[in-house]
Amino acid sequence: MYLSKRIYVGANYEHNNVKGEIKLTRDKKRLKVNLKKVTEIIESVGYWRKANHIHKWFVNHIQDGEDDCREYYVRKEQLEQLLKDCEAVLKDKNKAKELLETQKGFFFGGTDYDKYYFDSIKDTIKMIKGILRDKSDGDYYYRSSW
Repeated sequence: MYLSKRIYVGANYEHNNVKGEIKLTRDKKRLKVNLKKVTEIIESVGYWRKANHIHKWFVNHIQDGEDDCREYYVRKEQLEQLLKDCEAVLKDKNKAKELLETQKGFFFGGTDYDKYYFDSIKDTIKMIKGILRDKSDGDYYYRSSW
């Protein structure tokens, strides 16, 4: 389960007047990137594994109930709602089934409301708070892969 941030650069259009240089290495080898061909940069800002309750939240609130492993645009307001729902469940564990219900499925992990469940909610809170602190431009997308 992945949450990414796309930052439009538009360096491939001369009128955008994008200047700079990209210097990257991997395993001590230089990666050649031609800035004039860069249209966007994608950052990985969130990752979950077997947090089926978080996935179900995205399916219900972002994907119109379609669980199809496609990529979906996520507004910051929706991330704020996920944060509120996670915080509400931690404050009152009786709200877990109402706000962040687990679901069964292929490679979905456990369905118990146990330590792993609540730890993943704490991780989600930390992740979303970090994303919301970031005031830079960019669009967010959620995608799952099974």
